[in-house]
Amino acid sequence: MELTDKHRNPTKLEYYEDMWKLQSKATFLSSFTTDDGRIALILDSTIFHPQGGGQPCDTGVIAHSSGGFKFVVQDVRSKDKIVWHYGFFEKSDLSMDEVGEVLLLHSAGHLLDICIKNVGLGHLDPGKGYHFPDGPYVEYKGKVSQDDLQSKQSELEIEANALIAKGGKVSAAILPYDEASEVCGGCLPGYIPEGSTPRILKLGDNPGCPCGGTHVSDISEILCLKVSQIRTKKGLTKVFYNVGS
Repeated sequence: MELTDKHRNPTKLEYYEDMWKLQSKATFLSSFTTDDGRIALILDSTIFHPQGGGQPCDTGVIAHSSGGFKFVVQDVRSKDKIVWHYGFFEKSDLSMDEVGEVLLLHSAGHLLDICIKNVGLGHLDPGKGYHFPDGPYVEYKGKVSQDDLQSKQSELEIEANALIAKGGKVSAAILPYDEASEVCGGCLPGYIPEGSTPRILKLGDNPGCPCGGTHVSDISEILCLKVSQIRTKKGLTKVFYNVGS
């Protein structure tokens, strides 16, 4: 799909300016069916973080204030600094020329990264981990012995809820590579290019981690976390969890 000139400007990434924003307004630019048969929407700005860098995409809804337009966002990708929102129309009573301004509604693991180290599972590599909010689970490179799975599941849950009870401000900043590495405990994941300026998320007084997207403003807003299962297979460990909010 070739974009027209008016669509070639980079999409404004609002989550870099306010990572706690779960709702925003944007100007609708176009809707079309891609070569693989999916429907895509392009806007002038977005609060939806695209998939990439070890992070899954955000999901949610794009709607018009009149109620005559509602698009469910299932996948988000960035191509040449333009964000593509993939999904389906739940309602489309307006012509594309009538849409104009739309409302973006965001539907809301890093806590587990901290707990993994605190309970003696530091050999698991969160730098290659993936956070799946729709699962939800976090996937790490590395194994946990079968004998330790049940005990570590309990320890992770206790540690996570202790951190939640303690609370702590969640903050983010774009930092030079060396400073970001120091904030993250001395190293950054391999997918972060050397010399870059990654956005680093900090949960309270704990070491930081690179991440975009939206987050709670304080750890205590999570309320509680339940680790439902840990699985180890083929050199990967998945930690399944549910959170309260």
